[in-house]
Amino acid sequence: MHDDTRSVARFAVSLEGYDSLTVPIHRASTIRYPDAASFAARFERSADGYVYGLYGTPTHRYLEKKITELEEGARTLLVPSGQAAVACSMLALVAAHEKVLIPDTVYGPVRDFATHELASLGIEAVFYDPVDLRALDSLIDARTRLVWTESPGSITLEMQDIPAIVLIAHAKGALVGCDNTWASPLNFRPIRHGVDIVAEALSKHFSGHSDLVLGSITTRDDALGLKIKASLGRLGIGTSPDDCVLLARGLETLAIRLARSDTSGLRIAAWLAEHPCVEMVIHPALPGSPGHEIWKRDFSGSCGVFTFILKEQYAGQAFAALDALQIISIGASWGGTKSLIAPSTVKALRTVRPWTGPDYLFRLNVGLEHPDDLEEDLQRFFAVLIDGERNEPRSAVRG
Repeated sequence: MHDDTRSVARFAVSLEGYDSLTVPIHRASTIRYPDAASFAARFERSADGYVYGLYGTPTHRYLEKKITELEEGARTLLVPSGQAAVACSMLALVAAHEKVLIPDTVYGPVRDFATHELASLGIEAVFYDPVDLRALDSLIDARTRLVWTESPGSITLEMQDIPAIVLIAHAKGALVGCDNTWASPLNFRPIRHGVDIVAEALSKHFSGHSDLVLGSITTRDDALGLKIKASLGRLGIGTSPDDCVLLARGLETLAIRLARSDTSGLRIAAWLAEHPCVEMVIHPALPGSPGHEIWKRDFSGSCGVFTFILKEQYAGQAFAALDALQIISIGASWGGTKSLIAPSTVKALRTVRPWTGPDYLFRLNVGLEHPDDLEEDLQRFFAVLIDGERNEPRSAVRG
């Protein structure tokens, strides 16, 4: 055998005596077959078999199984992002001339996807008031294939009555999907409450380290999962095994991180609620917050992601105040170890349930830093608001 052939030849290495605690990374585009007959029969392999790298490796299967167990579902599919989890679920399950109902408080990019891509495919997307069950019931007709939910809602954290929505939708033959990213399956299990499809932005709590983007789709029954899996294959949707290994590592500390985020988040939320610059704190687990009773009934915990609203007179100094922060970073996403803050406006995003409160909202992700240090950092933010020590810049919080 020539050296150039030896250089690329493949051979097996014994694994006897080797048993690592880590999840192995299996990278592949090509899957090697033992003989011609196996290759010819490759599409007869089970749904969990291996045909081509795009459709998964043992690394993917490990993570899929782990998430399926946590969600208490039948099958999990990995996709490149949380947005992809929602979009691919809708594309796989709703056809032209059918209808999908979407809460008015949905994650902004999902609204954009519905009004552009779904509309171009002849799929009618109807937005509904997330807390008005009677109005939702009236919108479901024979063309309604899917009722989507997101509880709590994006930014303003409206709590939806998921069990009631499931009863209404199933009685009329519609499926129910749920974006469960805020809670994760550790704090809310939608499938227990009858939901058919659960989407998670794994980039958030599951990953926990702000270093990857992944999503998952978990289905209540296997037939539904296989239907979505087939659609993903036709769309050419796949994920990196390297990201899956990072995710699996983050998953091992999910319970500990989430518990700390819950405790610290509630402490900071209660502290903010008493601050003179703050008009309102929206946190479902905070007594008196809208939707608290639903949260208490259906959820086993919360997280450190919530929103506070400034009083109008302080809005002009908002950006200068953000620049005073030394520990809390300004940025999108959440669920990582480091605290984040993001200014938001929502009035322009709502078409059914108008936002009538001040449009000076700040979404806070409380990380793993000590709450004392976070309160001290937020005091720097408020000091600029109160003292007015800087000239008022053009504030994007005002549009």
